[in-house]
Amino acid sequence: MVAEVMNMREEQKQSSLKRLFRKRWVFPAIYLSSAALIVAGALWFQLGKEENTGRDNVAKNGTAQQENPAVPVNETVETIAMPVLDPNAVQVKTPFYDDKASEAEQEAALVFYDHTYHPNQGIDLVRQDGKTFDVTASLSGTVTKAEKDPILGYVVEINHEQGVTTVYQSLADVKVEAGDTVKQGEVIGKAGQSEFNKEAGIHVHFEIRKDGRAVNPIDYVDKPLTALTDKAADKTGTDRAATSKEKELMPSDETAPTDENPANEQPSADDHSTTPSDNNQDENNDASSYKTPDASIGMARA
Repeated sequence: MVAEVMNMREEQKQSSLKRLFRKRWVFPAIYLSSAALIVAGALWFQLGKEENTGRDNVAKNGTAQQENPAVPVNETVETIAMPVLDPNAVQVKTPFYDDKASEAEQEAALVFYDHTYHPNQGIDLVRQDGKTFDVTASLSGTVTKAEKDPILGYVVEINHEQGVTTVYQSLADVKVEAGDTVKQGEVIGKAGQSEFNKEAGIHVHFEIRKDGRAVNPIDYVDKPLTALTDKAADKTGTDRAATSKEKELMPSDETAPTDENPANEQPSADDHSTTPSDNNQDENNDASSYKTPDASIGMARA
């Protein structure tokens, strides 16, 4: 009985399939479905291939970038700092000698040594209580000099980027040596005394040089290192001003005639008094020794 029922159901299925295939839309539907599957498979294969190609390109580009790393555009630039741990604990004892400053300011920036006035090529920093203090690197760089000078005390020079050099003099000792790489704020020594500027007492003489020429450190402290490049001082103008001042102080070759000594009258051989020309010569020499001092501060050597 069960077998008969199963045979009847099988016959019904076959009959239903035959009726289905006899309909007109069956074969077109099968064709379209097959075509859709084929197209979907082709698209899936193409997308997978492109994705793999993209991954390969990314991997290759990543390797190329590692081999040739790009220079960062916005690289961090250090800000010039005072050469001390606590800037509020020190003050300027002797300022920088500026050709454009007033006479009083220029006089305050002169250092008297060996019977000669020298223009200060940096600033001299002291503590208010007169005690010693740690001296730090104003910028990161490489130490090119760390040695004792009989006149200037211990001297440290550090080279930085863009042709900038910082100089530290009148140190009581040093904690670095030539060839060392130092970080900004690293202690390089302690403030001391020097024969060159005894009046400053315990101090540190601090210079900033751009391409070998001293600039006023106060003008650049708390400013980025690029300020020395973007707004470099006009060396030609400074040299021209110095030359003009030297010409003013040079004794004249011709002496103006006076009532006491006319130009057409020569002094007698028996007259041993000093002529106006000699007086002018002496006065100009005295002025030259005071107003045009040797710009050798920080450069004196034993």
